[in-house]
Parts: sequence; structure tokens; C-alpha cells
Amino acid sequence: MRSMTGFGLGEAPLGDGRVAVEARSVNHRVLDVRVNAPPELGAHLGYLEQLARGRLRRGRYDIGVRLVGATVAPVALELERARAIFAALCRLRDELAPDAAVPLAALAAFPDLLRPSGVAEPEGVREALGAALGRALDALDAMRAREGEALARALREHLAEARRLCAQIEARRPALVEAMRTRLRERLGRLLEGVDVTVDAGRLELELAVLADRSDVSEELARLGSHFEQFAGLLGADEPVGRTLDFLLQEMMREASTAVAKCPDAAVAQRGVELKSALERLREQVQNVE
Repeated sequence: MRSMTGFGLGEAPLGDGRVAVEARSVNHRVLDVRVNAPPELGAHLGYLEQLARGRLRRGRYDIGVRLVGATVAPVALELERARAIFAALCRLRDELAPDAAVPLAALAAFPDLLRPSGVAEPEGVREALGAALGRALDALDAMRAREGEALARALREHLAEARRLCAQIEARRPALVEAMRTRLRERLGRLLEGVDVTVDAGRLELELAVLADRSDVSEELARLGSHFEQFAGLLGADEPVGRTLDFLLQEMMREASTAVAKCPDAAVAQRGVELKSALERLREQVQNVE
């Protein structure tokens, strides 16, 4: 199991210097890869993204490329196009805000103004980029694996707490019927106080049986136990399990909510609230699992 949070740095020699690639990841619902590089490496952005997507799965990844003492083919500015765009911006300024300044930096919003200069790149640029990216992703993966081990320990602790609470609810079940019988008799006694009415014992037991059946949480507890087993089995998996864990937690929360709603016993209700709190802590941790 791996975390979706990590950092990795990789470098490779290039010409008289080197190229450095930094890879950062955070949790995200789907795979989202973003690559940033100097303008002179703009032609290789798609190549780097393709390589990264071939190794990555779930999460958001920001990949940054730096040149350290290395030079590649310079870029040239499309002067005529830049002049036309700047003139158009000035005309728009004159129409909307005559006193405003139009900074040259506004042209940076038009990346298509830069084009290769025609000077050949030094050999091995793409190979160096691929090597640096591979090393960065290796380091990132190692960090995510370490974070995943810590996550697994935390998840096992919260899971143990949820199991303990379910065991307490299960232990309370045999006493629920007698507690309901006592409450029902006391309520009837208050309602019939001073009234010459005889309670049909058979009818009372029938109503009690119906109430006990409606309040029975054995099925919910059995399903929770099954979900707990599946959840625990996934914590040692090598493949991405975040979505499966998240689905299991949704099912666990549904069963816990149903159990709390069905049972009128105060002690069970309290344990049910604590169980839902433990499941919520599990859910928060699972959001960072790949």
C-alpha cells in the first residue's frame, strides 16, 4: 500500500551541466499529471507527461524540470506577431481604460510567440530528461511506500477500535430484550395507573417480540465484521487499493448508521456514535491511500 503524498528528485548529465527533475504528489481522486519546464524544453513536455503517466496511477503529480549549467537550443520570439498582439492590447486599453499601462509582461500570456530558433539541440536531451524523470519517480515511489507503511499502521489502529466497539455492541445484545421488557412494563404501568384494566400477558410478549425483531442489529454487525475482514486484508496489498477501501468504508458507515437507528438502547446508541467516529477517522486516512 502506498500513500499519494511524496517527493522525489532525479538528475542526469546533459552537455556541460545537468538536468534536474522534481516530482511532487498529493492526494487526488484521479490521475492528474502536470509538467513544467523551461521554454527551451517546451517541445519535450508531452514526452515527459507520457513517460510519467506510464508509471503513475492515482493522485495529482507536479513535475518540474530545471537546467543546471546546461544549455539547449534557444528559442526565438515571433516579433511581428508580438508587435501585432501588443498593438491590439494598446487599442483595447485606449477603449476601456485610457490611463492604464500595458506592460510588456502581458505578452507572456501568449506562449505561442516562442518558437525554436532552428539551432540544433545537443544530442541526448530527451534521453537525459527520461533518465532524470525515472530517478525522480523512483525516489517519489520509495517515499510513498514509506508513507504507506505509516498509513497502514494508523488504519490498523482505527480498525481495531471499530472492532472493539462492535464487540461491545454484540455483548450488549442478550440484555436488550430484557431491558426493553422492563421499559415496556414500566411505561404501561404509568399509563394504566389508576385504571381498572388487565394487561394481556400474551399480547405483551407478542408486542415485545415484534419490537425486539425490529431492534435486532445482528445482521448489521455480521456485515460489519465481513467488511472489517476485507479491509484488513487489503492493507498489505501492493496494488492500489484506495478506491476499494473508500467503498468499503461507505458500506461500513451505512451499516453503523442503520444499527444506531434501529436500536433504542442508550448504551448501544452511544457505542454506535463512537463507532461512526472511528469509521470517519478511517475515512480521513484512506483519502491519502493510492
